[in-house]
Amino acid sequence: MVRVFLAGIMLAAGFCVGGAETEASFLQNIRQLTYEGKSGEGYFSPDGKQLIFQSTREPENPFYQIYILSFETGDIHRVSSGTGKTTCAFFRPRADEVLFASTHHDANSKKKQEEELAFIGSGKTRRYSWDYDPEMDIYLAKRDGSNAKRLTEAPGYDAEAAFSPDGTKIVFSSVRTAYPIEKLSPTGKKRYETDPAYFAELYLMNADGTGQRRLTHQPGYDGGPFFTADGERIVWRRFDTNGLIADVFSMKLDGSDVKQITRFESMSWAPYPHPSGKYIVFTSNKHGFENFELFLVDINGSTPPVRVTFTEGFDGLPVFSPDGKKLCWTSNRASSGKSQLFLADWNHEAALAALGGAADAAAKNLPEPANAPTLSTEITAEDARAHVAFLASDELQGRKTGQEGARKAADYIAAELKRYGLQPLAQKPGEKPYLQRFEFNEGVSIIKPETTLSVKSGEAKRDFALEKDFVPLSFSSNGKIEGEVVFAGYGLVMPGKLGEGYDSYAGLDVSNKVALVLRYVPEDISSERRQQLNRYAALRYKAMLARERGAKAILFVSGPNSPTHGKLFPLSPDGARADSEIVAASITSEVADVLLSGSGKTLKELQSALDQENPHAEKAPSLTNATVSLSVNLERKKNFDYNVLAVIPGETSEYVMVGAHYDHLGFGEEGGSRENVHETGQVHNGADDNASGVAAVLELAQQFANTSPGGIPQPAGITVSNGPKPKRGLIVGFWSGEEMGLLGSTHFVEHPPVLLTNIVAYVNFDMVGRLRTNNLALQGVGSSGIWRKLIERRNIVAGLNLNLTDDPYLPSDTTAFYPKGIPVLAFFTGSHDDYHRPSDDTDKVDFEGIEKISKFASLLAKDLVEGEKRPDYVKVERSNAPGARESLRAYLGTIPDYATEVKGVKISGVRGGSPAEKAGLQGGDVIIEFAGQKIANIYDYTYALDAAKIGQPLKIKIVRTNEPVEVTVTPEARK
Repeated sequence: MVRVFLAGIMLAAGFCVGGAETEASFLQNIRQLTYEGKSGEGYFSPDGKQLIFQSTREPENPFYQIYILSFETGDIHRVSSGTGKTTCAFFRPRADEVLFASTHHDANSKKKQEEELAFIGSGKTRRYSWDYDPEMDIYLAKRDGSNAKRLTEAPGYDAEAAFSPDGTKIVFSSVRTAYPIEKLSPTGKKRYETDPAYFAELYLMNADGTGQRRLTHQPGYDGGPFFTADGERIVWRRFDTNGLIADVFSMKLDGSDVKQITRFESMSWAPYPHPSGKYIVFTSNKHGFENFELFLVDINGSTPPVRVTFTEGFDGLPVFSPDGKKLCWTSNRASSGKSQLFLADWNHEAALAALGGAADAAAKNLPEPANAPTLSTEITAEDARAHVAFLASDELQGRKTGQEGARKAADYIAAELKRYGLQPLAQKPGEKPYLQRFEFNEGVSIIKPETTLSVKSGEAKRDFALEKDFVPLSFSSNGKIEGEVVFAGYGLVMPGKLGEGYDSYAGLDVSNKVALVLRYVPEDISSERRQQLNRYAALRYKAMLARERGAKAILFVSGPNSPTHGKLFPLSPDGARADSEIVAASITSEVADVLLSGSGKTLKELQSALDQENPHAEKAPSLTNATVSLSVNLERKKNFDYNVLAVIPGETSEYVMVGAHYDHLGFGEEGGSRENVHETGQVHNGADDNASGVAAVLELAQQFANTSPGGIPQPAGITVSNGPKPKRGLIVGFWSGEEMGLLGSTHFVEHPPVLLTNIVAYVNFDMVGRLRTNNLALQGVGSSGIWRKLIERRNIVAGLNLNLTDDPYLPSDTTAFYPKGIPVLAFFTGSHDDYHRPSDDTDKVDFEGIEKISKFASLLAKDLVEGEKRPDYVKVERSNAPGARESLRAYLGTIPDYATEVKGVKISGVRGGSPAEKAGLQGGDVIIEFAGQKIANIYDYTYALDAAKIGQPLKIKIVRTNEPVEVTVTPEARK
């Protein structure tokens, strides 16, 4: 009787007999986290130190508001405005920002609050239902609630938003498809009146609210989306058209590859992926319509869900901490019966065990290539054709780094390597095998509310419109400045004696002022003079000159005599990883006219005098009446991609490495393309560059896996040899980011999964698909004394016409390896008219040529793997051959590291026999000053080098292992 009585008390308090004992399988130290008001839906900060949640805890507002609590201090502060309704908050990774949905902009928000308070005060109650307020929109704000920026303004409910792991994308749910409601059919209108969620679909947008695009197109409610830990997929809930049955789904970021994870014949919703990437926790009423419990399912739904909670009532909206060790969820198990947040320690191992290994299998799941069963275990032209046909298909959209097409290519390559039996070389927790993630800067966007321009002329003040009258430049620093304006002509400085050089700043004081500068160079000059000045006319260079002379901002204008008269410059990212350390913007002629209005001169008059290089031209008319107030806030967007890495182990810890880049130019939209006017916007499929190189390396990998032991046997027709291991292992690497500056290969050598000193040689394949007249170029031959001997021996069988060059400093991934002391060899069949154009298609590739090259390369690789002696490393002096890639006249021989973000210029190495080597510069040095010129980025360095006098010693200040060092170097003439 005592036991029955206690059980009755526990049920009345919302607890199930035996529930706590069963829940202990997964949850330990369960505790109630919030007590005030009614709380729910909490999400951890990226460092796990804070939680953002929604709660009703202010008497004047009966609706949810957004709060942040600190696990370190227990302090709680409100983030939202306190007015209107809010929901669905989320921390932005790598930023002091959060997002949430709110109606506080609604003019009727306070009236709705008063009406709801009156309803509650009347003692009436209503059945709970979620309010799809059409004024609900998504906001981004600082964690303290300041600087709230509205990201969505479409009619209808926009909410349920979450950030991607890198903080660059937002996925959310919206009912905007129902608007305008007047255009709905009578059935649709009735549907909206009774169930507006029926029209909810998922959308994806950039972190600044731009690029909003629809992902789902099914009738019924799609909502509650979150990104998986690797950022490659989205998980969400989808209701049927009756709104009673819901299941968990996942898809890729472009809306493709939709997978149904649960088939639970109940209301299954609020899915949240574990950081390991192995399973999902979600909410379901499987055991009673009003009894919601937490369940687990593996990431692919390959086994039935496993129940987590066993407490009668509501347990839902679960979320894991970033380290996967805690679970927070909403429950009405509190003694008050109100929904509150609960926190518990999470047993990850128990979860894996409960899923019976399905989670591990799911995490290792890779798509099997559609053509897998037909591929041979030997090197063949048909295999190469199959690889290139897929990689260079329109489906992959040009394999642009960081985009979905590149991810598909990486998945394809990884699946092939798995099928061959190669072991993964790189894998972080929660990520797919074979993949090494790296991050990069992708572009720049404007934070519009914080980017303004106004001009005060005399007593009159005028505000100008962003993107109509002015636009910041992509290399601008962020900041707010105010100051007088100085007209600095063309803003040019070119070294040279009187009559030959050029100095727009001679006799001019721009210190602590705003420089107004014309774009380009003087118009009415000789072609020879124009060619000279054009070298100094880049916008970044002009900005640097103004900065070095003390200006705190620079405004550029295209003058009346210029080809782009009055037009704004595009906000085009230039690939830099650092800004120019000066606020910079482009303005229209109208803004310039306002600035000059009190000077008595027009821009036409001033430019015309300068265009003729009139020595008496007025360079600095008085603009003392003009004061500029300029504020710029730019967000530099980050993205990520993957290298694909695998290994066949050898007897020793030494390795031979072969590799190729798999990325290309997408649609050619951001530079590098050689498309003509008729090809604009077309997919750059990159069949030769570099699907051909990927095919060659895959063929090598497959052949070695078929002849070497130590791999992973697979049931796909590949038989791994059981013979003795080779002396050295073979690593295969497939790089992304090559077209953007060797990003992937540079990341590998900076974060190697094996010691670089154990890699005895690197062999690269970049554009090997055009074996015309049997000619093959082998580059980097001078990097080791072993190459010529091996090449001669193996080409006796191959019978290729070879062109050998010693220079290892190539525009491909070998340049990442050679400065690290690794001998390199590059395979290349030459450039062609289709290079970097949409016309580089599969039908122009010589697949028999790829077969011939791959068989030749496999013999060389075999010699390297089995050779007794390690290839020696030879430091190669620069090539004196004409047609070198560099165009600067002064030569130092430094090799910049384009992938590392530092203040200054980091060099990855120096060329043999170069002035830099003679001066003692080393790989890893960071150049911060050159001949008295501050160096903030690669552009400053390039311009300073171009201004250096050949044969005259100068000082370079560097940082080496955190210590300042000064060296003297003497530039040489570029040969």
